[in-house]
Amino acid sequence: MQLHQLSAKNLNKAKKRVGRGGKRGTYSGHGGKGQTARSGRNLRPMTRDILKRYPKLRGYKNRSAPIKPETVSIEKLEAVFDKGGTVNPGILVEKNLAPRVSGRYPRIKILGEGKLSKNLNIEGCEVSGPAREAIEKAGGTIKNNH
Repeated sequence: MQLHQLSAKNLNKAKKRVGRGGKRGTYSGHGGKGQTARSGRNLRPMTRDILKRYPKLRGYKNRSAPIKPETVSIEKLEAVFDKGGTVNPGILVEKNLAPRVSGRYPRIKILGEGKLSKNLNIEGCEVSGPAREAIEKAGGTIKNNH
């Protein structure tokens, strides 16, 4: 086999040349009117579309949703803490009742599920209504609640 005997497997197809008359009607393959029929960049910038979608309302802020507090039931506090013990976010994280959130102590909300017989001192936690009643009934105190 010699060089003059070689041939391409797929022959190069000629690129379609548009806008030069021929048998493609009035538009010659360029389509109808509008931005796609114009020369140069034929679509408007995407950033403009994104900006147009922002609300034009007074006081609009792009705020994320508030982070919900971690919940702990008084039933779990009953099982883990001794009589007269102090309950705060730091201690709850140490005893693996609540996880850290972004490396910090989380907001904690104590819920009134279960029964409590020990008097506990609650500090720096949110407390639901039934939990507040159960804690005060058992002789506990609530400080610095949010």
